Amino acid sequence: QVQLVESGGGSVQAGGSLRLSCTSSGNDYSSGCMGWFRQAPGQEREWVASIRSVGSSKWYGDSVKGRFAISQDNAKRTVYLEMNDLRPEDTAMHYCAADPTGNCVSFMYWGQGTQVTVS
Repeated sequence: QVQLVESGGGSVQAGGSLRLSCTSSGNDYSSGCMGWFRQAPGQEREWVASIRSVGSSKWYGDSVKGRFAISQDNAKRTVYLEMNDLRPEDTAMHYCAADPTGNCVSFMYWGQGTQVTVS
């Protein structure tokens, strides 16, 4: 089992920045993949970014490419999402997820989410 806790959400004006954090506990996920997702009210969940724990390969959704950056500190078991040039359409509950298999597809562990509101 892996437990995930997100933090760092809040309310910002358009053009502002936030850094989300996701700290894990439980089984070691160092051979896996971590991802950030978001969901706005009435909309489907959207994949935002992923990072593979070994090698740190990164991928981004088209809507955030060039504005968001995912990173990790394996010693702290924490994954970060640096969000810059925020837009009102970024408003959503943001979730981190863990895929212990490392294929960045089978995200089976999820956090409770942290709200990001951009006005």
